[in-house]
Amino acid sequence: MKAQVLTIDVYSDVICPWCYVGKRRLERALKQWNGSVPVKISWRPFQLNPTMPQQGMDRRQYLEAKFGGPEAAQSIYDQVAAAGAAERIPFAFDRIARTPNTFAAHRLIWLAGHQGKQDEMVEMLFRRYFVEGGEIGNVGTLSHAAADAGLDRATVETFLNSDKGVESVKAEEAAGHRLGIRGVPYFVINGTSALSGAQLPEQFLAAFRQIDTGLTMGRAGV
Repeated sequence: MKAQVLTIDVYSDVICPWCYVGKRRLERALKQWNGSVPVKISWRPFQLNPTMPQQGMDRRQYLEAKFGGPEAAQSIYDQVAAAGAAERIPFAFDRIARTPNTFAAHRLIWLAGHQGKQDEMVEMLFRRYFVEGGEIGNVGTLSHAAADAGLDRATVETFLNSDKGVESVKAEEAAGHRLGIRGVPYFVINGTSALSGAQLPEQFLAAFRQIDTGLTMGRAGV
């Protein structure tokens, strides 16, 4: 019999700062977790701006359209920056010159998942965008990030310049919409329990324990 696994499907977008915070909080919860079954994390696509032009948009223009301007967005970013500091994430929003279309980044995350490097890829993309201000809608930036995450740069460039993975990523995103997801991060645990938002580690641990108890009882035939 195969060992049971506690699965966590994380729906996120690489331009969502709360998704970066949520990743850190999930990691902290997993460090404290001592459950009876192993944990498997899969990163799933969710585009916050699915109609974004492929070349992206000037950051100021984007903030104007979404929030009414940089000043209106400042209080939101101040809140995120404070949460990030608590998680040792040095957000540098002022370095971001363009808001990208993130579909290519999601394809790259999908590819990395097939090479056992998905978490490393997600981490690298968050860092490139939020800390370094990189243009992560650009194939060159994405391929460099992939190389730093342990993938072959030339293979990634070829992949991103093809249509491979397009339908699979679209299907995964559609599955998230069918679940009723309207915002990210969104965590689906063992396909039955869901947590919305960048929850604190305590919330993750409570959900893990509840599901782990059920798995343990199932193995015992209770």
